[in-house]
Amino acid sequence: MRETNLERLKTTDINVNHIWYLHYKPYHEDLFEAFKLYAKGRLFDIGCGNKPYKNILEQYITDYKGCDIIQSSEELVDIICHANQIPLEDGTFDTIISTQTIEHVEDHQGLVNEAYRLLVKDGHFILSGPMYWPLHEEPYDFFRFTKHGLVYILEKAGFKVVKVFSNGGKWSVVGQSFLHALHPQINSIKGIKGKIIRTLYKSIGGIKTVNRFFLYLDNIYRDDSNTMNYVIVAIK
Repeated sequence: MRETNLERLKTTDINVNHIWYLHYKPYHEDLFEAFKLYAKGRLFDIGCGNKPYKNILEQYITDYKGCDIIQSSEELVDIICHANQIPLEDGTFDTIISTQTIEHVEDHQGLVNEAYRLLVKDGHFILSGPMYWPLHEEPYDFFRFTKHGLVYILEKAGFKVVKVFSNGGKWSVVGQSFLHALHPQINSIKGIKGKIIRTLYKSIGGIKTVNRFFLYLDNIYRDDSNTMNYVIVAIK
């Protein structure tokens, strides 16, 4: 049984000192651009959690409702249901979003099919999901997606894909995976040796320096063939 009141993302204020900065900076830039270009009218969020993007979306939409498999830590979920069985009528919404949810849904095609069913004609579906990320919310972490896989399941449901954003290039992936590997290790070293290593790490700027270095490399040597995440927009 899934844990209730699960802690989910609450804020978009993730700066260069954050361990997940290399993920969130390109992801949020592309996601917010997609919102600006395509979000409008009545919006439904599949896997809404704590609705961290509500304040950003409200300038483009008229109404915001969301569903999730469990209630979120801030108790902001409107409908508790499975992503492939949403108890709402066909053609109810102008925009549907689903952010960083699809990897946790056993029937990911069912989620996409429901988005198609719930949209009005010419409505937009804004979907995001990871290609790289460590296991999380186990054991309910089932899939990772390439852009070709996401296009396939969208087109299978009847959508036409209009935009694919690759969120970060290979150097962002390297930097983020380095921080994922480093931090559990560096914090587990005990005694004087651990204190020395941690002091040296902090002296060079720690997380902030790593983030800035790999973002610099990513900007100069951009290669989206190994990306962290995708934001993809489709139309019904």
